[in-house]
Formats: sequence, C-alpha cells, structure tokens
Amino acid sequence: MRFRFSASRAFTGLTTVVFAGSLLSLPLLAQNSDASGNGKLESVRITGSVKYRSEQIAPATGLTPGATITKYDLQNAADRLAALGIFATVQYRFATEDAGVRAEYQVTDAPVLQVWFDNFPWFTDDELNAALKRAVPLFDGTAPERGSLLHEMTNALVSLLGTRGVNSSVSSSVVITPAGNLRVQQFHVENAGVKIADIEFSDPLAQGDRGIRQRLTDVVGQPYSRTLVELFEFEQVRPVYLSHAFLRVRFGAASARITGSAGDARVTVVAPIEPGPAFAWNGVTWSGNSVVSSPELNGLVTLRPGDSADGMRIESMWNNVREDYAHRGYLDATFDAKPEFDDSAKRVTYAVSITEGPQYHMGKLVLTGLSIEGERRIRAGWAIAGGAVFDESVYEQFAATGIKEAFNGLPFHYERVGRFLQKDPKTGTVDVLLDFQ
Repeated sequence: MRFRFSASRAFTGLTTVVFAGSLLSLPLLAQNSDASGNGKLESVRITGSVKYRSEQIAPATGLTPGATITKYDLQNAADRLAALGIFATVQYRFATEDAGVRAEYQVTDAPVLQVWFDNFPWFTDDELNAALKRAVPLFDGTAPERGSLLHEMTNALVSLLGTRGVNSSVSSSVVITPAGNLRVQQFHVENAGVKIADIEFSDPLAQGDRGIRQRLTDVVGQPYSRTLVELFEFEQVRPVYLSHAFLRVRFGAASARITGSAGDARVTVVAPIEPGPAFAWNGVTWSGNSVVSSPELNGLVTLRPGDSADGMRIESMWNNVREDYAHRGYLDATFDAKPEFDDSAKRVTYAVSITEGPQYHMGKLVLTGLSIEGERRIRAGWAIAGGAVFDESVYEQFAATGIKEAFNGLPFHYERVGRFLQKDPKTGTVDVLLDFQ
C-alpha cells in the first residue's frame, strides 16, 4: 500500500510558518511500517538548490537511510534545513514504498553574503577559508545573515584560534564595507589584544604625504581591525590620490605582520596601493537636462581641458550642480557621472546623465515646542512664502543662522532643533517641520 503526503514550510529568520496541512495527524503507512506507525527510511533526496548538491545537503537533515523514523523525524529534518539560514524555503514530501520511506525536500537558496575576516592577524584569508571548509561541509566562501550554519562557522573559528593559543570568542555581524559599500558578514575576534604598530604603504605618494602621516594616529595604537584600516584608506588616503588625478587608484587587501606574544602582540599593516595613471580633464557632456541648459551647467565646471583631473574638484563640481537644482526646487534630482578614460592620451571625459524629477513648492511650516512669541518670531523670519518655489539653500541658511537670529533678545534658548522636509511628489509641495527642544 502507498500513501503520499506533501507539506510546505516558509522561513523568515528562524520563524516557521505552516502553509499547508499538518503532518501530525497522518501516520506513515507502508508494508514496511511497524505497529506504531514507524517506518524504515529508504532514501533522502534534496532538490531545488543551485549552489549545493543533494549529497552535500542530506547530512544536515539528520536522517540516515536504513534507520527507523517517525513522522516527527521528517518534520524535524525540515526544520533543521530551514534553521541553517541558507535556504529561503523548505518543502518536503514522502512516499512509502515496499523498500521503505522515500523522503524528498525541495529547497530554494536564500541570499548570502561575502565573508569578511576583520581581525585575524594570525592567519591569512586562505587559511581561514580552508579551516572553515574542513569544519563546515556546507561552507562555500559565503555566509547567511543568520542561522545555525553561521554558528557552526563561528565555533570553527574559535577552535582555529585555539591552535595559536588565542582564547577569545568570535562574533559575527552584517556590516557595510567602507570602500566597496558592500554588505558582508563580518567575523570579529572579541578582545583580541592586538594593536596596530604601523602601516606600511607600498606607494611613495602615500609614504611621503604629510597629511596622511599626521593622521596615522587615527589607527596606530588602536586595536587591529581591517575595517578600521580600510576606512582610513577610504577617508584619508584615497582623497590624496584623487586630488593628484589618480582617478583609478586601487587599494589591495591589506595584510598583517604580527610580532610579540599573546596579550602584547603588535601588527604592522602592509597596505598595497596601485595608483594607476594620472589623468587630465577633457570636458563633460550632459544629458537628461531640460530645466538647466548645458551652457548653464558648463558654467559650474571649474576645470578646463588640459587641467589636472583633480578628483576632489570634480566631486565638488557635481555638488555644485546638485545645489543649483535644489536652489530651483528640484530636490529629487539625481546625477550619474560616468568617466570615459582615454588611456593613450591620459585624459578623462565625463558623461553626466541627469534625472531632474519634480519641482517642489513651499507647503506648510510646521512648528512644535515653541512659545507663542517664539513661533511668531520664527514665522516672521521664514523667507519662503506658501506656494513659492522651494529653495533648499534658503532652508539650510535659516537652519544655520536664521533660527538663532530670530531668538535674539529672548532670555531663553533651545538646546536642539529637529528638522525634516516632508516631500509630496504628487502635489509637488514640501512641508518644513521644525521641532524645538
């Protein structure tokens, strides 16, 4: 006799939601079942995953062919797969045959993140990845946002640290990388006891730049962290290269050279930099602009053909364009500036595509936390009339100095002013909300 039943599970984090049926009320029926409804498992098959083969996933179910199982074992196996964190959905079904129970689990892969090792100076990334592959069969170089597989990876890293006499816990968290703006799963050694002794840059410009050397105290003497080093490169070193027209500068993965014993270890960070060629400015082309003409936009360009393509000045020019649009009420205007490099001539031309969006007009001025006199003064000092084109520069200037000037002569002041622009693209109006505290 055969009996087939299908059930479905969907998982968000570690929460289980039953979509169809209930396995609890259905016994396993087969010629191979015993009197209690238990049966011998003949096979386990997993389908639907693009990343993993069935034989890779099957051990994670906890089911062993040949073993006697119950309906609860099948359900628990689905829960184990879902708890891993690497599957977005898990569906399962089974059939009883003369040879036993055949179980099939249908899964879909969940989004995963790149792995980022923050402060493991005792090991290279290759060594860390190799250790994880040995200890965690389903590790493939990525990690889920949460789940039991993440815990397995963390435990494996703790064990690896122990081989070097480091008795520390390991935490994981989703972070955004400073330079690449990528979401990654970061593994961090808690209380590692390792500080940065120095940073050795591979390129002479970074080695000799006075500004960079003066800011090294931001990292030297601090607990070792690759995230901290990358943030320093992005905020302090990269602008120096851009200002020298090295627009395609590349920062390689920093490595660590560790000295000293546990509890008093020091790291010298080796930071490779490939500056690439320095470029000259060759102009800009505009598209998508109708409110502001191309000649007007060209008037905001401060570089002339043949000038050094100072990346910081270029970014300042794009900011000038944004401010010009905001001055005209186009608060949602966006700009996509794509460089076109001529490597033979060492020149760069930018193609800027503009999406102007709606023009906004002044809506309501909403004030909270003010006395009657205070509100009267603020409204008297506000310079954009209802229905007029909203000029963001007027708003910013009022927030910077106008509010303070409005309260001149009053015996009290406000510690903090919360401010917010509430835009309505459908009506083209923007309300200004000021909260005085």
